[in-house]
Amino acid sequence: MQLSELRILVVLSEEMNMRKASERLFVTQPALSQRLQSIEKSWGFQIFIRSPKGLLLTPAGEKVITFAKEVVDKEEKVREQITDLENEVHGTLKLAVASIIGQHWLPEVLKTYVNTYPHAKISLITGWSSEILKNMYDDHVHLGIIRGNTDWKGIKEHLLTDTLYLVDTEIEKIEDVLQTERPFIQFKSDSSYYQEIQDWWHRQFKTTPKRTIVVDQIETCKQMAFNGIGYAILPSVTLKEEETGVFKIPLLGDDGKPIERDTWLLGFESSIELKQVRAFIDVVKCYKK
Repeated sequence: MQLSELRILVVLSEEMNMRKASERLFVTQPALSQRLQSIEKSWGFQIFIRSPKGLLLTPAGEKVITFAKEVVDKEEKVREQITDLENEVHGTLKLAVASIIGQHWLPEVLKTYVNTYPHAKISLITGWSSEILKNMYDDHVHLGIIRGNTDWKGIKEHLLTDTLYLVDTEIEKIEDVLQTERPFIQFKSDSSYYQEIQDWWHRQFKTTPKRTIVVDQIETCKQMAFNGIGYAILPSVTLKEEETGVFKIPLLGDDGKPIERDTWLLGFESSIELKQVRAFIDVVKCYKK
């Protein structure tokens, strides 16, 4: 039998009504009745009993319908597998990403993603890590990327570790900070990052900065430092090796090792079942550091 005939039998068994089945199959009721008679003739026995109240399955018909459903189900699964092989990823990927990562690490990742899966769409929210977590808990997004460590009960993948640098056009050594009259340029961030910088500063200098400038974006902070307005503390993810004209001094902890900050990918098991989400995670693996 042809697959089309098996699908007809499946629809008839689900509706048990010629009129409703004909509407689902987009054929006229007489044409469907004629097609059913042809199918039954090929089997050599009656599959359905017609009655004024609808259709009834014969005992032999029950076995035919079981067979038809198995074949149709297997055909659908094979088609899904073939689609997977062809990388046909559809749907919208909903991301919430820490602003620093959204500006400096994510664009290259998304470029690879959209080039590999052109049928997928992207919805992106950026903000502080605390805001990203709220979007995750409120179930507004599939995946979140945050800075710093946090307790998370779902899927948690480490993406990268970067170090903190004091960046300035004049200061060559950490100790010179105490001598300069130029301002310390800070950018607004979540409390954990801000507290980490404050703790390091007080351990290092036992005092507060002489002058400060606070800006709302890290890129503004970086450009002001690179243009000699003052000095800033920036994560390495925002800095490029080819950038010249500034000194980049690593911040060291009490153990003499560079101060590091981790970036994590967060998700729920239910979201990973979505094909567009799994595809993004596969792309991300190529960019983990």
